[in-house]
Amino acid sequence: MSIVFIMVVLMQVSDNAARNRIEFTKDSLKVVRENVEKNKAVLVDVRSEKEWQQGHIEGAIFLPVTSLRKGGDPKMLAKKLPKKRILYTFCMVGMRARTAAFELEKHGYTVRALKPGYEDLLKAGFQNEEDEPMEQPAKQEAPAAQQEGAR
Repeated sequence: MSIVFIMVVLMQVSDNAARNRIEFTKDSLKVVRENVEKNKAVLVDVRSEKEWQQGHIEGAIFLPVTSLRKGGDPKMLAKKLPKKRILYTFCMVGMRARTAAFELEKHGYTVRALKPGYEDLLKAGFQNEEDEPMEQPAKQEAPAAQQEGAR
């Protein structure tokens, strides 16, 4: 076995161990809601685009965990995320929220991963904001001369 292979494996194991140290926040959903209402925090939805389109929490920032693979783009993150507020990451059951929290902490954000997911947030009183259906392009009508010839 090459030394490079062994080092890569050790780095992956180390990275997974660090990610597993990210604990879910102890903040109750009531505290989360108060922090969001007081502009001390924002919700960061790390679910997939398909899940987001099926419904999302009003005011949440959409940042799919897949966009954080390979560490994420710092410029994109700076445009999307406030540096001076708590970021509450959430998904459906918490695993992607932890992964996102791990990656965002590397960029200097204050992050708290939520174990409660999207459905739990709705039950706790956060408002659902569904995407409006995409507008269908207007049908183009054939010029009158073509319509006449078709008769």
